[in-house]
Amino acid sequence: MLALQILSILGFVVSLYAYIVERKYEKDKKYKAVCDISDNMSCKKAFTSEYRTLFGISNSFIGMLFYVGLFVLTLYNFSNIIFYMSWLSFAMSVYLAYISFIKMKNFCLVCTSIYIINILLLFFSYSV
Repeated sequence: MLALQILSILGFVVSLYAYIVERKYEKDKKYKAVCDISDNMSCKKAFTSEYRTLFGISNSFIGMLFYVGLFVLTLYNFSNIIFYMSWLSFAMSVYLAYISFIKMKNFCLVCTSIYIINILLLFFSYSV
C-alpha cells in the first residue's frame, strides 16, 4: 500500500501543478510555464484545449480529487475499489494520451507524468 500512497501523493502534486498552471493561463494569455518547451512540447496546448475538462470540470481538479480519494482508500485497505479506480484512471490516461499524441500532435510533460503515475497505480493495485 505504501507504493500506492506515494503514487497518490505524486499524482496529487502533479495535478495541483497542472491546476495552478491552468488558472495562470486563464488570467494571463502570455504566461509561459516551465512545461512549455516548444510548440509540439507544450502543456499550454493541452491545458487550453477543448479536452481540458470533463463535464465542465477541469481534468486537473478531477485528478486532485481522485488522488485524495485514492489515498484515503489506501488507509482503509479497500484494495478492490482501488484496483477498479486504477483501471478507470488508466483508461482515461490512454484516451487522453491518444488525444495529446495523435490528435493534437503534442507532448505534454505534465500530462505524460500523470499517465505514468496512473500506469504504475494500476500495476501496484493489481499486486496488492
